[in-house]
Amino acid sequence: MEAPPDNDVLWARSLHFTHGDGSPALSGVSLGVREGEILAVSGPRGSGKTTLLRCLSGLVPAQRGEVWFNSVPVHTMGTTTRERLRRDHFGWIDPAPALVLELNIWENAALPLMLRGTGRRRAKAAAMEWLERLDIGDTARKRPHELVQAERQRACIARALAPAPSVLFADEPTAPLHRADRTHVLRTLTTAARSHGITVVLATDDADTAALADRTVSLLDGRCVNTVHLPPVAETEGRAACSLSV
Repeated sequence: MEAPPDNDVLWARSLHFTHGDGSPALSGVSLGVREGEILAVSGPRGSGKTTLLRCLSGLVPAQRGEVWFNSVPVHTMGTTTRERLRRDHFGWIDPAPALVLELNIWENAALPLMLRGTGRRRAKAAAMEWLERLDIGDTARKRPHELVQAERQRACIARALAPAPSVLFADEPTAPLHRADRTHVLRTLTTAARSHGITVVLATDDADTAALADRTVSLLDGRCVNTVHLPPVAETEGRAACSLSV
């Protein structure tokens, strides 16, 4: 079992995944993601973007292939160890906002920190910082049902950023937002990621969203079809960032 390159925080080799109905989702996807990089995974609906993020994050194990995080093999971990990895090192943003209805907005945003054992005061301060940066600080004491969908999605983004994860997986994070809001939210997310050294893997079918990333990997029918650097990154020359294998 070959260890991944030292400068890759995430590394995957020949990932295969088939849905329960027998349709293939991933067919031999290999890629590496550098620490602090913002990587956009693009492609049409059904191309395998969400499945790739779920396998990279350990949310579901690939049926074949390898996933490594900081040179530690995720693909050999048991369910409990993968859950701990996601809790302590990863953040996740879904396309649709999902909040705990019984908690107010700052409590929702602080929840991952409190689950890690962070004190309530520190967790609230971190949550409030991100709610303010995402222009919804005034909703902090409201319940999720009092917010419109776009505000709830911003709260979910704040919740993902508040613990300062090593890797943030964002699956169409601005899908519920109006186009006028998307640029501001995405720029906040990408600026925060760069300033805090957070690696971002972003699934999107929107060209404007992908343009904010350092690099774009395109999927089609569960396979990588090309890699585009935005802008070109000299350090990756000579390293296969995305390849095909069957």
